[in-house]
Amino acid sequence: MEQIRKGLFRIPIPVPFPMKYIYCYLAIGQQGIVMIDAGFNYKDAQEAWKQAFTELRIQPKDIEVIYLTHFHPDHFGLSGWMQEWTGAPVYISEADMAMVDRAWRNGDVQAKLVGQMGKENGVPELLAEQIVEHMLKLHDHVLPLPELRPMTMTEVRLGDELWQVIPTPGHSDGHRCFYQSENRLLLAGDHILDKITPNISLWPGGRSNPLEDYVQSLEQTAALDISLALPAHGKLIDNIPQRVSQLLEHHQQRLEQMRGLVRQGRTAYEVASDVFRHKELTPHQWRFAMAETLAHLECLAFQGRLNKSQDGQLNIYTQANPDEMFL
Repeated sequence: MEQIRKGLFRIPIPVPFPMKYIYCYLAIGQQGIVMIDAGFNYKDAQEAWKQAFTELRIQPKDIEVIYLTHFHPDHFGLSGWMQEWTGAPVYISEADMAMVDRAWRNGDVQAKLVGQMGKENGVPELLAEQIVEHMLKLHDHVLPLPELRPMTMTEVRLGDELWQVIPTPGHSDGHRCFYQSENRLLLAGDHILDKITPNISLWPGGRSNPLEDYVQSLEQTAALDISLALPAHGKLIDNIPQRVSQLLEHHQQRLEQMRGLVRQGRTAYEVASDVFRHKELTPHQWRFAMAETLAHLECLAFQGRLNKSQDGQLNIYTQANPDEMFL
């Protein structure tokens, strides 16, 4: 646990994934304590929160409100358990509230849609079924579902200070960051991470060009006066313009790489197999590899640099201008 400044604490909550932790935040003020993100619902995470409360000498009833940066299970999953424990209201953006309904409240509907999306883009039948099975197993780690309220406000009180609520779509349609202009702090969620790049993915029912959304969000973030970003994974970030530049460059290179791999017509699965050929991917990782590949291919199609057609039940991407020079 790390104290960022007076009244603001960074809490490492374990997750059963290679990243090891999600960093949630507690803002302690005279009017109560605010929690930003809750973690992934399993025993180790619950025990970590109990230990953090003990170390900080706070009681569950001291939690005034819980804000979620987005709906992904490592941020959202423990919020229902936390709401039952503390009695606090839970807020999330309207866009991600809709994704909670789609992904977590409606049984296996979204998992099957993701499996179908995979098959339509070249994923072998067996792998598509494994992807669906893995998604269904995640349901146990988001229950009980909280009673959600829409985060429609433009600013919120964290501790004793007002922070702006900044829409940053890309990593999720309704991702939100929190910005304190006087102290030049950004609670970044998964919008900006160091060492790793946030996954930008195309999902059934989501926005049609999430990579373009993300690029615009990054440019908006770079325009803010930020001395320190507090992300949900990895170390603190003290040079936002540099990190934004690196992330933009990464995605530009990935776009050019995928455009080159398409050649005269390939499926997203074939492109992903080339891009990630150096890794032995699990079904869980394949789900994100496919969704990320589709986000880039669809962005290229929106730019008019790829054409998308159907060959039977398969979506095929081809270069729109094969003679175009790479940037």
